[in-house]
Amino acid sequence: MPLDNLTDLLVFVRVADACSFTLAAEKLGISRSLAGKCLNRLEERLATRLLHRTTRSVRLTEDGQVFYEHALRILSEVDEAETAINTRRRTPRGRLRLDLPVAFGRLHILPILGDFLRQWPEVDVDVTFSDDYSDLVRDGIDLAIRIAGNDDSRLVRKVLAPHRLITCASPDYLAQRGEPQTPDELVDHHTLLFTHQGVPAPWRYQLNGLQREYQIRGRTRFNNVEALRDSAIAGAGLCQVGAFLVGEQIAAGTLVPVLERYCRRGPPICAVYPTRRYLSPKVQRFLEAIERCWQGKAIWEAA
Repeated sequence: MPLDNLTDLLVFVRVADACSFTLAAEKLGISRSLAGKCLNRLEERLATRLLHRTTRSVRLTEDGQVFYEHALRILSEVDEAETAINTRRRTPRGRLRLDLPVAFGRLHILPILGDFLRQWPEVDVDVTFSDDYSDLVRDGIDLAIRIAGNDDSRLVRKVLAPHRLITCASPDYLAQRGEPQTPDELVDHHTLLFTHQGVPAPWRYQLNGLQREYQIRGRTRFNNVEALRDSAIAGAGLCQVGAFLVGEQIAAGTLVPVLERYCRRGPPICAVYPTRRYLSPKVQRFLEAIERCWQGKAIWEAA
């Protein structure tokens, strides 16, 4: 017969813990006779004796010890399920500490954050902007948005949206210099490079199903991707940047994508947060706000 009465399970655990029917019944607020009936019913279902009973003591049998350990886990899961629902239903409040990529955070997270703060007036927010991977645990960060993630076992990584790299230039530049047909032709073009910690980022393409990196030699280097994008709009050359940065400009025609057949899908946009069994309401609700807005899609490419 399937076990479907958690009360019997709870009574068994409390009797085993107290080594007494009387004490267990008092803690549970039931009669001693009802506690005895619960144990009898449970043993009948399992077809085994769980407790040795004498007039002076109650102790677990071998089968009782095995069942006790499983029962503890079952009751713990029930408690955690209730906690999860109660946590979900609680009103977000307190200080939410966010760590965001500089350009992506400004363009695509701050608008969501503004609506979130209007909806939940009891939440305050501290926002830091960085393109480096800060130590969330050390710095007390509740949630970081990252392009890709890392292998820190202390962190949970949740994919929010796809991401890809786009090579593009202004219409004027392409009219003057022509459009490259393969990545190898980039050597004949002016290229604008993004540097991270002083090192130029390689340009990435997919050729014959393989990922390939090109160490581009550009005359102009930027450590700010928005300045790099604006330089490309002004006609200074080709750039390779995340699609999230140029979706609006491509839709408006101020930038034109090239080498699309070699376009490489990059690591996704992720939320990263310290490992916890249950998220606080403020973090949970903010993640839900992002997911409602994006629906798992790169909405910056919708146009």
